[in-house]
Amino acid sequence: MQTNFSPAQLADPDIAVADKILRSCVHCGLCTATCPTFVTVGDEDDSPRGRIYLIKDMLETGAAASAPVAFHLDRCLSCLACMTTCPSGVDYMHLIDYARVRVEATYARPAHDKAVRALLAAILPYPARLRAVLRGAGLGRLVRRLTHDRGSFGQRLHAMLDLAPAVRIPRGSTERPGVFPALGVRRARVALLAGCAQQVLDPGIHDATIGLLTRMGVEVVVAKGAGCCGALTHHLGKHAAALGFARANVAAWTREIGADGLDAVVTDTSGCGTTLKDYGFLLRDTPEAADAARIAALAVDISELLVRLEYRPSRAPVPQIVIAYHAACSLQHGQRVTGAPKTLLRRAGFTVAEPRDSHLCCGSAGTYNILQPEIAGQLRARKLATIAPLRPHAIVGGNIGCLTQLAGAGIPTIHTVALLDWMAGGPRPAKLPSDAEIAASQPIPDLGLAPENAQS
Repeated sequence: MQTNFSPAQLADPDIAVADKILRSCVHCGLCTATCPTFVTVGDEDDSPRGRIYLIKDMLETGAAASAPVAFHLDRCLSCLACMTTCPSGVDYMHLIDYARVRVEATYARPAHDKAVRALLAAILPYPARLRAVLRGAGLGRLVRRLTHDRGSFGQRLHAMLDLAPAVRIPRGSTERPGVFPALGVRRARVALLAGCAQQVLDPGIHDATIGLLTRMGVEVVVAKGAGCCGALTHHLGKHAAALGFARANVAAWTREIGADGLDAVVTDTSGCGTTLKDYGFLLRDTPEAADAARIAALAVDISELLVRLEYRPSRAPVPQIVIAYHAACSLQHGQRVTGAPKTLLRRAGFTVAEPRDSHLCCGSAGTYNILQPEIAGQLRARKLATIAPLRPHAIVGGNIGCLTQLAGAGIPTIHTVALLDWMAGGPRPAKLPSDAEIAASQPIPDLGLAPENAQS
């Protein structure tokens, strides 16, 4: 692709990066076949190729983002399936991230849109605030029954209420800093990203991660000062806020490295993992650049670490339990971790099935299912329609957003690590059907399994 930036524009490091990315695109259009929004709505401007042209024009002219540009860029899920497909290696992730910063800085959003985005950025990254809001979800559901507002604000309000847990969630073990000692001989020491929304929506995921790792001889530290990874604000185009979260985490984990050392920085939320692994780029022009690059190099998904530690179950295998493995976009496209979770689940004795079109997003994508509820709803329905024929006992994946998005359809959603923890001596996941229910169901053949030696 030809670009026409002036020398003065190219003096801006961000424009120089964007120019390089734009020039790598060869207009082939292979990305359109795997883009969830293009597959759903069929508009070229809602494909990666179309958005690249919109971004190119916005950046070259230097003009403020227009309403159509904001509209089509907002509808991108940042699932990064296009990057997996692209034969030219176009770095779409960093291009769309920068474009969103420009939109946020130059586009005058309608008041209701701006308010919703500000509300999400002010609540979701902060566990205490999110917990307080969720306590009021019951009242919100009553308000929902009394209102039939189908405007943009009403749709988003209803989407937020749909995602809120129906029952009160107890506090987890990671809401305060602390060290969880290894049982027996210590094999490694890792920092666990406690993050934000997950520890409020399902703290049992962290509990399973900590329980499993400590039994495997890994000391787990929840570092003081670490919090949200920054992904939520980053994808909203709120660059300064995202940098603030990233800097705080880098500082917290750098202190741990200097004190007792770290062998890895672990995340059991794949969306956060994609962001952690990108800290080197995100903070490249800051005083923390070297430390950020070191943290990014240490970042691993829990499945990667368990493969490295040669995870083995201690319970008898249960091949009659059929699980539908849902590959989160942030894991399969963002981190390029594809085989490890399936290898571990199979090693634990489960029958693993993969749905058709497993590369397509479920519609969660951070705050996307709140900001774009119509498209997110269509993608959810499509995903569930491909899962249902597998007749699974549970939908299993590595990202809280996906598990929340796919919940409520009659099939339990369970995090990968919760099943692996159970098979290695931890508690049975409460959402898993009983033995009697499993025995009464008809199993299906094992489908889509990764080879036993797959690493990622």
